[in-house]
Amino acid sequence: MPPEPHKLLVIDTATEACSVALFAGDELLASEHAVMGRGHAERLVPMIATLPQRGRADAILVNCGPGSFTGVRVGLAAARALALAWNVPVSGYATHSLVAATALASHPDADAVDVVMTGGHGEYFVQSFGREGAALGPLASLLPDAAHAVCGHELVAGSMAETLVAARGFGTAVALLPDARQALLLTEAARSLPADPIYGRGADAKPMAMQAPR
Repeated sequence: MPPEPHKLLVIDTATEACSVALFAGDELLASEHAVMGRGHAERLVPMIATLPQRGRADAILVNCGPGSFTGVRVGLAAARALALAWNVPVSGYATHSLVAATALASHPDADAVDVVMTGGHGEYFVQSFGREGAALGPLASLLPDAAHAVCGHELVAGSMAETLVAARGFGTAVALLPDARQALLLTEAARSLPADPIYGRGADAKPMAMQAPR
């Protein structure tokens, strides 16, 4: 008999969406997905438990961010704990890479896409990608006017895509959140990141040593 396909558990809790997916090779065996804003920590483990064999897999893939600080850490903590318990490898991917791959798959004529996601303090997390999924520049956290200036591609995807396209006055907006079910659209390189958080911007709090004396 041929060997059983390699099983992969994907965990995505970095944004308003919370999703899990179990793959056997290229086949999606089962998944759970919800857009919920908050409550990822309470929802994630029951989601995994509904999967075949409670999600048991040969490897784990997790969204490292950027996104919600809490959401990123919830997903990473769960992925690392399961990897340790099952003695399997864990790797990561970025929010923007998956949103870009999903948008480009549904728009085969597009040469590139600007991915624009909700950031902190009124800013947007922005990054552009080419047709083959490679980033065209670094991830940036920008105020809306600055984001409008750097996003020049016709196709714009992400949670803030519709807002950005409306503000700049042209383009095709695709409202998207990352979804674990689409993880196999990522290139091998894009899903081979270390399972470490990607926050997208510096910490708001500064160490006491960096604060100006009074």
